[in-house]
Amino acid sequence: RDCNDMKRTMIMVVVALMPALLFGFYNTGYLHFLSQGVQPEFWASLWFGFLKVLPIIVVSYVVGLGIEFAFAQARGHEVNEGFLVTGLLIPMIMPVDIPLWMVALATAFSVIFGKEVFGGTGMNVFNPALLARAFAFFAYTPSMSGATVWIAGMTEDMKNVAANIPGYVPQVVDGFSGATALENLSTTGQMGYSAMDAFLGFIPGCIGETSTLAILLGAAILLFTGVASWRTMVSVFVGGLAMGYFFQAIGVTTYPAWYHLIIGGFAFGAVFMATDPVTSAQTNTGKYIVGLLTGALAVLIRVVNPAYPEGMMLSIL
Repeated sequence: RDCNDMKRTMIMVVVALMPALLFGFYNTGYLHFLSQGVQPEFWASLWFGFLKVLPIIVVSYVVGLGIEFAFAQARGHEVNEGFLVTGLLIPMIMPVDIPLWMVALATAFSVIFGKEVFGGTGMNVFNPALLARAFAFFAYTPSMSGATVWIAGMTEDMKNVAANIPGYVPQVVDGFSGATALENLSTTGQMGYSAMDAFLGFIPGCIGETSTLAILLGAAILLFTGVASWRTMVSVFVGGLAMGYFFQAIGVTTYPAWYHLIIGGFAFGAVFMATDPVTSAQTNTGKYIVGLLTGALAVLIRVVNPAYPEGMMLSIL
């Protein structure tokens, strides 16, 4: 009924993802150089992260679009713009050191079994990007969790970049931990990082999920353009906060309840995943209900299940 067709909607989501993606580039390089005992420089960190993350994005798009083209050809349909967003979301919710073949396999699984078997874009019952992450997590857990997968390894191109930085030492320094804030919280009850660093995003985590500030900038774009529903978005945060305060009140947790909102994939899931126009609720009442349950269930999984510190993915699925 208006000028916002699927193409325009998808492009606006891609624009909204840019702050988190650009920060993901920078944080990848920042953490890498920090782990090497080198003071990270802005442009060197940004370039390093770009070189590391770009192949993951390319693999996601090539595999996903290739499968979508094949299905469109077989069915005699036009290729729609749905994978424009999914192809970018998949790399942003993966660890930076994930092998490329794993990204390809997870992407193929999500497109075939998450979308095409249901009839393609608009028919799927699961969020394809989250399905890709779930597949990779349960099939190849060591490559998706732990303290080593969040910090970028070296390629030859990156070694050449790093070699130009004064004081560069190619080894991980003593005392540097690659554990995420969520892993620390679930094992020790402490985040291990300052709340400001967690909010700004200077912590280990999935490529696009660490900076709550960058994600909120994306949320502002989505809300301003009317692409995403504020009802779903706000309800997820309220539900998570309420469950966090409940656990605090009964003495299960001792850390502040709002920690959950700024670490892990909570903010990213609330803004970009829970608001997915295909798989989220269509009615206003449904948006409140789904949002509250999504946030509450995510925190419930984080606190009650010690073997799985991140609950946002499972909660939305």
